[in-house]
Amino acid sequence: MTINRRGFLAGSAAAVAGAGLVRAAQAAPARIPPPPREAVLKLSSQLGLIPGKELPEKLAWMERAGFDAVEPHGNIIGQEKELLAALRNTKLKVSALCWGSAKGAIVSRDAATRADAVVQFKRAIDTAAELQSTGVIHVPAFSAETDRTNQEIREIVVDTLPAIGEYAVKAGTRVLLEPLNRKEAFFLRQVADGAAICRDCNSPGICLMADFYHMGVEETSCLGAILSGGAYLHHVHLASKTRVLPGQDAEEDEPRYLDGFRGLKLIGYQDYCSFECGCRGNREEEIPKSMAFLRRMWEQA
Repeated sequence: MTINRRGFLAGSAAAVAGAGLVRAAQAAPARIPPPPREAVLKLSSQLGLIPGKELPEKLAWMERAGFDAVEPHGNIIGQEKELLAALRNTKLKVSALCWGSAKGAIVSRDAATRADAVVQFKRAIDTAAELQSTGVIHVPAFSAETDRTNQEIREIVVDTLPAIGEYAVKAGTRVLLEPLNRKEAFFLRQVADGAAICRDCNSPGICLMADFYHMGVEETSCLGAILSGGAYLHHVHLASKTRVLPGQDAEEDEPRYLDGFRGLKLIGYQDYCSFECGCRGNREEEIPKSMAFLRRMWEQA
């Protein structure tokens, strides 16, 4: 077949145009559906950061500072009534229960140890339910707590957690898997990994949290990480890149929090964002500054 110069040029032009349309389609950003409801910023904190000696003094300070909730540690198990009594004098709620991992016992090589860990887990869930908490924070294992491989841990987690998730649902709370960073854990380091585990567990009681400190180490984008968590995401930890108050590493904190808060707004986030960090300087002065920083980032996101 003979092609003249005019036909060749016309065909080439059409091919170039078609390639341009393909590139344009590939470059077009994915359309993210609008959130089911408007996101809210509700601030919480672990008690160790808060000024004061006794529990009532700490809670009163938090309420004056404008906090919405408190995040107790697992050592509150067995002392729930003390916390509930102190909370009655405030408007504060309980965000998440920072229970942890039971020292990696849930993935132990010993069957009896794993069984006992499930009993402990359910006790933590009972406490969370009594406190009307968002959920129980769970790390399957810190690096020093297990010699199992990633694959072994994942198989145990996906096999064990669904029943625990159903127990949590019946109690009126949930499990919150926490991705850490490579310095603390080799298993479960990114929010998307946690979301995949939640999907495979297929229980409304197995959910997820995100931590700005860990995301700063492991994620290329806080926005992308939050979006990957999506509907599974029910708690957030707040800290700067050096694990002090958000805003104290200002130049690095601002873009990270704008990025992450945009993600929370896009998913219509309804739960708590809680301080898990240290503080440089006077806590009574620096914590309110950090809260103001977070509210400013939220408004700008």
